[in-house]
Amino acid sequence: MVGDDLRTPETTPVSNETVAVQMRHRTVRAYTSEPVSEDAVTTLMEVARHTASTAFLQQFTIIRVKDPAVRAELHGASGQPYVGGDRGELFVFVVDLYRNSRIRAEAGLDAEPFGRVNLFMEAVQDTALAAQNVVVAAESMGLGTCYLGSINADPARVVRALALPKLTYPLFGLLVGHPDQEPQFKPRLPLSVTTAVDAYPQVDSYEDALAGYDEELQCYYDVRDLNARVDSFTHQIRTRVGKGASESSPVLEVLHDQGLLLR
Repeated sequence: MVGDDLRTPETTPVSNETVAVQMRHRTVRAYTSEPVSEDAVTTLMEVARHTASTAFLQQFTIIRVKDPAVRAELHGASGQPYVGGDRGELFVFVVDLYRNSRIRAEAGLDAEPFGRVNLFMEAVQDTALAAQNVVVAAESMGLGTCYLGSINADPARVVRALALPKLTYPLFGLLVGHPDQEPQFKPRLPLSVTTAVDAYPQVDSYEDALAGYDEELQCYYDVRDLNARVDSFTHQIRTRVGKGASESSPVLEVLHDQGLLLR
């Protein structure tokens, strides 16, 4: 159970150094001016490179954004203030079927498989797994992280800013840096509704099942507005889903323009 002030991480029956790091995860949106060392950046990229890969296709590319003009474009695409400026390292994790299509083309083979949903799903898996490996590694070094799904508010702008070729898609961004804030630990859905054995969990009423979680979550203060508590989870689902910029942008259109998800 989370501590009463939400500043104590939950515990697990079995723990070690890695598990403790994972249980201490918090989204950090403010960073100091201290740069992330080049050795740390190289280590994070090596950790990503050694991530598990579906069918060993290794279908992802990570772009480190250093040009202020490019970062400004991503800031504009996301609409989030903490994406701009020069604090924290900014990486974009790209679903990449282009590289393997080139390998086939150089052997005189066509790119037809890469337009399939199946290959795209495998590439998304590779990309997401690599990103999470980077997050765990970064946080084990005492760094903070923030996933940026917000770049999907204008994916076409991101594609242009990063000069992405066909058969690629910017899945999300990631900020990594030295934290300049101490967020609370945000309560998560209980295991009773997120895990099951052999079949999907049977819940008669989510309103009843999540009543305690709703109450707990309303004690959490979002560091983006220290004077406002967070709405209950069920209220957020009822009132906010589908209304964010990244949830209503023309993602499928951009994917098709990139030659992806064609069949």
